[in-house]
Amino acid sequence: MARKNRKPSNRKPTRKSNNRGKKNNRGRQNQNQQNRQAAPRKLKEGPITYRVDMTVKDFADALGIGVNEVIKKAMELGLMATQNQTLQRETVELLALEYDKEVVEDKSTDPVRFELIEEEEDESKLQHRPPVVTVMGHVDHGKTTLLDTIRNARVTAGEAGGITQHIGAYQYEKDGGTITFIDTPGHEAFTEMRARGAQITDIVVLVVAADDGIMPQTREAIDHAKAAGCPIIVAINKMDMPGANPERIKQELTEFELLPEEWGGQTIVVEISALQGEGIEQLLEMILLTAEVEEFKANPDREASGTVVESVLDKGRGPVATLLVRNGTLKQNETLVVGTAHGRVRAMTDDRGRQVDHALPSQPVEIIGLSDVPQAGDPFKVFDDEKTARRIAEERAEQALKEARGAGKATTLEEMFSQLSDSDAKELRIIVRGDTHGSIEALKSSLEKIDVEGADIDVIRASVGTITETDITLADASGAVVLGFGVRPAAAVRDLAKEKGVEIRTYSVIYRAIEDIEKALKGLLDPEFEEVVTGQAEVRDIFKISRIGTIAGCYVTNGKITRDANVRVLRDGVVVYEGELASLKRFKDDAKEVSQGYECGIRIDKFNDVKTGDVIEASIMKEVPRDG
Repeated sequence: MARKNRKPSNRKPTRKSNNRGKKNNRGRQNQNQQNRQAAPRKLKEGPITYRVDMTVKDFADALGIGVNEVIKKAMELGLMATQNQTLQRETVELLALEYDKEVVEDKSTDPVRFELIEEEEDESKLQHRPPVVTVMGHVDHGKTTLLDTIRNARVTAGEAGGITQHIGAYQYEKDGGTITFIDTPGHEAFTEMRARGAQITDIVVLVVAADDGIMPQTREAIDHAKAAGCPIIVAINKMDMPGANPERIKQELTEFELLPEEWGGQTIVVEISALQGEGIEQLLEMILLTAEVEEFKANPDREASGTVVESVLDKGRGPVATLLVRNGTLKQNETLVVGTAHGRVRAMTDDRGRQVDHALPSQPVEIIGLSDVPQAGDPFKVFDDEKTARRIAEERAEQALKEARGAGKATTLEEMFSQLSDSDAKELRIIVRGDTHGSIEALKSSLEKIDVEGADIDVIRASVGTITETDITLADASGAVVLGFGVRPAAAVRDLAKEKGVEIRTYSVIYRAIEDIEKALKGLLDPEFEEVVTGQAEVRDIFKISRIGTIAGCYVTNGKITRDANVRVLRDGVVVYEGELASLKRFKDDAKEVSQGYECGIRIDKFNDVKTGDVIEASIMKEVPRDG
């Protein structure tokens, strides 16, 4: 019994002894932990330099601390991260604040802002490149006619009103030398595009009509050329006209500090007749001579970089961009970032429409394969891999969005109330969507020039492509009207606009849009009729019947198609044809209407180029009573 009593008494002290030991160990661990927390953390001195591919581990190394501590800190801020996860700029700045650190970026090495990188060139690798020449001047002074004569191709005849609608780039070879021409529009609505043209050019050819003289757009062109620091060659055109007076033009030029060489100045002046082809050879010689003096050089043995000359959303090929290579050599299948878009050069054609596999400095090429439609004037650069290009493009898009938001007019509730209560102050906010960048620039510039007393126009977004749900959301948030030029919204987008009360107006003629907006600002726009879209049908099969034409086998996806409706053929959201129905059938029988969920056969009057995947939109004109 005594032994039994002894055993428990022996165990108890043992237990107490062990517990005390554990408590002591825990106490020592807690004390050590407190000591470690109390000890000042030795962070690396200086700010943190942000890189586009910075990971959590890179951030920890930049601070000089363990990666686990950074992960823990990120979790405290509600950010889940692993050591190899790439950090966005905002996240780096947020984490850096926790350590009282400043985040800086070296613009000269930050790939996100590649257009600002100043890379040193090896002089031994530099080679002469063709000069990039921009032709500027007043509308109807003969710019496009001059380029037609040089290229021996009539462009003017194929353009509405004889006015150049989009920037084009072409190359011309003479006496072993090559010249790249940029044809900038002359209409006043295209001032912004002309300014961009001056920024990417080496030499400006200023066209002035001998029988007209210096005009407002001529002055603008001179200002753009001077701002870009470009040499100016003056071409006095229309010397074949009876009222030609070149001496008067030269005298007017002196008012702008353009003193002709024959008068002891530095400005080359050539008298030409673009229509007759007189003086063209001399003009080309002067361009090559100026290029020789200026010594334009580039390194073809490096990754390509340059500028977007023109961009368009093509019905069949998607985003298409005309790029002007400024440095390096652009090759097929290379990955590149263009503005806020990225992609791979899937196909490349030169100014003559020929497929090429590379483009040298000063060479314009049209490429396809981009994720989105870039803006004219956007920079581009080739990168090693698609992952890096995508990340850089996304960061550039984020930056552009922030800048756009920052550029908006901030206002307080009190100011907003005073604006609404002040009936004299009106502002019409507009979102512009178009089929080409040139159309958008023209419409935007023209809208901003509308002058109605007591009313302002604010174009809050202008971009290429069909009207999207994002446009409707933005219009709803900002109280804007959506204008579509050559594009149409999908049924889902139209429904969302109706739900949110956003007005969508679509046009095919630019001046009609300008007239409507001007009338709206004056309070005179009370439409007698409005277009009501009744339905949409998707083309699923094509039947070509001799002596009848093309019949589209369709499935009605929305609303109903009626026999008396007007129709539009949409291809990727872009209008390719507007007209009337020639026939509407259910199986072999004529039908007055076909509702959603049913199949039908549609033949469009005077249009046979229907393709599988097209959307046929039906609409009717409905009379709307005038207010009051």
